[in-house]
Amino acid sequence: MHTPTLLTFLLSFASAGVLAAPPKPDPPHKPAAAVKCPLIFDGRIKARTQLTDFDSSTTSLFNPDNVKGSNLKWSQILKFPEGEKASRFDTCSHKPLEVTIGDDSVFKTQYGFRRAGLIFAADTNTGSPASKGIKTLHFSVKQDPKRGLNLTHEYLNIWHETSDWSANQFNFQTGTIIGQPKLPKDTFKIMGRENKLIWQTPIEKKEWQNFAITLDFNKNTLQVYYSKGNEPLGSVTKPVKNNNAGEGQYQFGILKKPTGTDDVVNSGYQESGIDEGQIYGGIFIEDSADGCISL
Repeated sequence: MHTPTLLTFLLSFASAGVLAAPPKPDPPHKPAAAVKCPLIFDGRIKARTQLTDFDSSTTSLFNPDNVKGSNLKWSQILKFPEGEKASRFDTCSHKPLEVTIGDDSVFKTQYGFRRAGLIFAADTNTGSPASKGIKTLHFSVKQDPKRGLNLTHEYLNIWHETSDWSANQFNFQTGTIIGQPKLPKDTFKIMGRENKLIWQTPIEKKEWQNFAITLDFNKNTLQVYYSKGNEPLGSVTKPVKNNNAGEGQYQFGILKKPTGTDDVVNSGYQESGIDEGQIYGGIFIEDSADGCISL
């Protein structure tokens, strides 16, 4: 009688799947990119933060009073998206933040807009250190498939408004830009002070999109950096001439303009039942004197 060798015994079990290779472990979490330059304002959200922390000046990184619907608290506006991985410049001790808008997102008497905009708590309208010298604003965005934006409207997502509220030095926006029908609606756009396109990129459905905008307040220039996922930022424009005068404050969130009007602040069409959101991560402003930029 032939006795099977150990080798043939093992091979027979392997062919039956008994000795199948164990599943590969999940890849380790990629470490956050390092912030290499001195921080001016840090808007990254600590993992321990509660929504109610945004309602008080003693616990919030942002102004608890502005800019939002008059009868709303930030804890009613903001959300912590479940299951979202950290963006490029967030560590494991940070978490993403979603800004939402609804039918009640009316600031004061601006009935044409639906808006919710976070302002750094220490970012003063005049004399702010973030509006002097050379500063780089960092932020990452991701889409919420359950709260998609209606891109038939124009949206301001991040902007820097002058201290007299007469202009924005730049806009980070999306959707259908009023008066510029040739611009595609499904892109994120960096617009200069004169509302002219500086750079744009398609909106990603699933990945984080990382942006940095360097504002040289001495030379009046603006430069854009971009990457997807966890890739390093790279410059996508050269320094572009832009009027950065007028100081003011940075806002992060959503400002949805109406359609069908020339008076977008006070009138126009906004559909009912609005439930829209934009997810943010890795928000901070760094000092880019001597060319320092975290990539």
